[in-house]
This record gives sequence, C-alpha cells and structure tokens, in this order.
Amino acid sequence: KDQIINVSDGYARNFLFPQKKAIPADAKATSELKSKEESKQFKLNEERKAAFALAEKIKDNKRLIGFGNIDFENGNLKQQVYRLAALGFKGIKMHPPYQEFVIDGPEAFEVYEAAQEKGLFITFHSGMHWHRLRDNRVILFDEVAWNFPKLRFSMEHMGGYSFFREALLVMNNNSRCEIDHVFAGWTSIAMEKDEFGNTRRGAWSITDEELCDLIHQTGPRRSIFGL
Repeated sequence: KDQIINVSDGYARNFLFPQKKAIPADAKATSELKSKEESKQFKLNEERKAAFALAEKIKDNKRLIGFGNIDFENGNLKQQVYRLAALGFKGIKMHPPYQEFVIDGPEAFEVYEAAQEKGLFITFHSGMHWHRLRDNRVILFDEVAWNFPKLRFSMEHMGGYSFFREALLVMNNNSRCEIDHVFAGWTSIAMEKDEFGNTRRGAWSITDEELCDLIHQTGPRRSIFGL
C-alpha cells in the first residue's frame, strides 16, 4: 500500500488492476502519493513536538505520570515506543477498536515486544466500541499475556457489560505468573439512569457485586482505579 512497485505488464493488466489492488503509477497517482507522504511526515513531526512538549511540562512533577500513544498509520512502531521511553513516559494508551488494530495481530505484537523491553505499562480500552468484534474480543488479551509474560497491562472497563466475564477469565488465567502483570482498570464502570430514573447498566457498567467478585478472585493489588 502507498508504494510504487515494478511488475510485469501482464500481471498488472490481468490481476492487479481488475482486482483493484493497484493503479497505474501515472503522473497524477505519483503526485498524490507524494502529497500523502508529505502530509504523513508533517503529522508525525507534529506528534513528536506534542510528545516532547508534554514530557517537558511534566518531567519535574512527581505527581504526574506521562503516557503516550502509538500511530499505526505512520509505521516504525518499535521506534515510536523507544521514543516514548526516551522522553520519560511510563506507559502507552492503546484503544484497539478506535485505532482499528487487531489485539493479537503482528503490528500490535511489535508494540508489545518493544514496550516489554522498555518496561512500559500499557493501558488498553476493553469492550465494545463500534468496530469489528472479532478484532478486539477481550479474550484475545490472554494472547498478549501469554506471549509477553513480563509486559504489565490493564484492561480498562474490564470489558464492560458484555465482556466482563472474559476479562475476569483473562486475569484468573494469568494469576500464577512470575509477576503480576494483568490488571483490572476501574474506568467508566458506573451504573446509569434511564429516562424514568431507574438504575440501569450501560455498555461499560459493572455492578458492585461483580466488583466484589473481581477483588475476591484476583486480589486488591491487581485493580487500578482511574486510568
């Protein structure tokens, strides 16, 4: 994608073009690709400036812990993680459905490997968020825990209303590791009110009873409030 590649005329004419997997590299296409690359580089430079500015702003404040994020569109994923670590950030915020990456996909694994190497904590959004569920089923976090046993991460919302039990299963399945590295994030889990004033469960609500079960099964040291 977004590359100029030389192939045989027959392959391009009989396969790539009919399948809409490529377009001719004419003057218009080449110009559009150049503009896109320049825009991508500009965005990357702006993100670097913002990260540097934030790191400078909080570096002397012991009460603040900086988290960065990863731009999957810009590539160089390991280098992005290394840059965050070099700036003094302590973790990464990742949102699989919003950023449209697969939790156990090769690109994400590249980030996890670098984060584990640098000792960065990852806080994940977990649960439904209007994207293809197959890509971000909460049970897939077990693959993250299994493949990266020293990577510390939290599942924010604990999967919410629909996936709480999957999140709890992931935590329990990784409760006998060398270190505690899978944590519950108590974020936006409050009950809601409907139009008649009745208490209802929203998409990310977790009941008090479920929270008590969570503490009973996983212990108080594996829950984090407010990430």
